[in-house]
Amino acid sequence: MKLATWNVNGIRAIWQKGFADIVKEINADVIALQEIKFHAIDDEFHIDGYKLYDFPAERKGYSGTAVYVKKEPISIAYGIGIEEFDSEGRTLILEYEDFYFINSYTPNAGEELKRMDYKLSYNEALLQKMEELRKIKPCVLTGDLNVAHKEIDLKNPKTNTKNAGFTPEERESFTRLLSHGYVDVFRHFYPDLEDAYTWWSYRFKARDRNVGWRIDYFVTTKGFEDRVESIKIRSDIFGSDHCPVVMTLKK
Repeated sequence: MKLATWNVNGIRAIWQKGFADIVKEINADVIALQEIKFHAIDDEFHIDGYKLYDFPAERKGYSGTAVYVKKEPISIAYGIGIEEFDSEGRTLILEYEDFYFINSYTPNAGEELKRMDYKLSYNEALLQKMEELRKIKPCVLTGDLNVAHKEIDLKNPKTNTKNAGFTPEERESFTRLLSHGYVDVFRHFYPDLEDAYTWWSYRFKARDRNVGWRIDYFVTTKGFEDRVESIKIRSDIFGSDHCPVVMTLKK
C-alpha cells in the first residue's frame, strides 16, 4: 500500500498545473492534501480511480484538508471533536483494517508567533486523539506539521530559532509526540541525510538553491515503521511551495 502527503497551497491553483496527472504518476492508494483553501468537491476535482473527501475550513480561501483514496476507508472522522480546531478543517482521520490514517494540517505559529498558543494546544489535542486511537490499532500521522524538528531539518537553523516552525517550544512539542512512542519515519530510514527538504519559500529563488525546511512528515506508532518498505521526498515534483512525501508499506 502506498501513502502520500502534499500541501498543495490551494487545490484550485494546483489543479491548473497538471495536478491530476501528478496524482496518477505518484499512484498512491491514499494521498493526503493540506491547505486546499476551497470546498474540493469530487465533481469538480475528479481523478479517475479515486474518490475525494474534503474537510474545508469555515473561513473561505483558508486552510482545509482532503484525501484522495483508491480504497474506501471503513470510516472517516472529520476533525478531532474540538470546534476551535475543526472549524479550520485541520484534521481528517481515515480508518483502515489495520491502522488509522491521520491527515493533519498543523497550524503555523504565525508572524510574531501570535498563534503559538493555538498551535501548541492543537498539537496536544491531536496527541491525545492519537493516544485514544492507538488503543484500537496503530496510527499513521501525516501532513504539514509546520515544524522542523532538528537542525538537520532546515538549511539555516542558527538564524531561525525565533521564527515560526523552529522555535524551542514547537520543537519540544514534536519531541513530546515522539516520546509517547511514535517514530519520524523519514529520520528512521535516513538519520543523517542532509539537505532533504519538503518546503521552500517562494522568495530569493530558495527552491533553486535548495534553501528549505523539512516540515511534511509521516509519523507512525512505534513498531509500525517495521512495515514500511520505503519513504521518499519527491522534490522533483513542482506545483506548490511544498513537495509530496511518499511512503510505501510492505505487501
